[in-house]
Amino acid sequence: MDYINLGRSGLRVSRLCLGCMSYGEPERGLQPWSLGEAESRPFFRQALEAGINFFDTANVYSGGSSEEIVGRALRDMARRDEIVIATKAFFPWENAPNAGFLSRKALMQAIDDSLTRLGLDYVDLYQIHRFDHGTPVEETMEALHDIVKAGKARYIGASSMEAWRFAKMQHVAERHGWTRFVSMQPQYNLLYREEEREMLPQCLDQGVGVIPWSPMARGRLTRDWKAGETTRSQNDAFAQQMYHDTEQQDHAVVDAVSRIAHERGIARSQVALAWLLTKLAITAPIVGATKTHHLADAIGALDVTLSADEIATLEAPYVPHPVNGIVPPLSKEPPKLTLSFEKND
Repeated sequence: MDYINLGRSGLRVSRLCLGCMSYGEPERGLQPWSLGEAESRPFFRQALEAGINFFDTANVYSGGSSEEIVGRALRDMARRDEIVIATKAFFPWENAPNAGFLSRKALMQAIDDSLTRLGLDYVDLYQIHRFDHGTPVEETMEALHDIVKAGKARYIGASSMEAWRFAKMQHVAERHGWTRFVSMQPQYNLLYREEEREMLPQCLDQGVGVIPWSPMARGRLTRDWKAGETTRSQNDAFAQQMYHDTEQQDHAVVDAVSRIAHERGIARSQVALAWLLTKLAITAPIVGATKTHHLADAIGALDVTLSADEIATLEAPYVPHPVNGIVPPLSKEPPKLTLSFEKND
């Protein structure tokens, strides 16, 4: 396993990050495909044995049970000083005022709740899951700075938003002498490359690590587009929203991945990941795994080197896509999201 600095920070992370959204109690959230604790634990062992030291979860995954499972597994299997644990906050955890988004009150509560579920004194990377249009940037950045200074997080990161908003948040932090983001977690894969326009160049220029989510486009790059639906694809409303309108446009890209994988005799996921890893801005793709071969294939992708012709073949069919995966500014009020989240006292 290779390790790389997360942006310009001194934090060393593996070239792959294990995404833990698929690990959680299905009845406690909106992911009926997620694996319970007993089914999840082998994946943590497999990842650690392969040298993966970077694990990403969020307070909203499976009603908080993902954090509980991640915390117990890594406390049992790894030394705390050898692993990097990341979590996120933004989405409401209950239907009540201040129970979500990025106000000072919400963030201070969210970090404490996450640490309790994880069973930790601190997280290595605390990320805002989306941009909050209803809270002043100054309030959010000062609260995140105070969380770092209180020792509850070592670094902070952000996720999908417009590049200019990310630049504004960084500028506010720098102007006040507050903690800056060391990472950005955008949606980026062969079917969605809109981040190449502004976000990735900005991160590369500013020394911000990029840890893309959905590198397999919610599984669409790993199977023939004519294949039947999986349990996840049938129940993943978020993915249906993101990719449904561009499905016809994406067929040619999926076919190119399939053709190169067949010629190489490797898994399609390895082609998709190997392509991501050719991009200079990318630090560590966040990979999910619900079957042992998922993680094995991802690890194997680290040894795949694509030729210039293969890269061109993969990129040629792409057409511009509507921006998705971010929270749009609906009004002066925070966005109305319908997410089920069970709060653990």
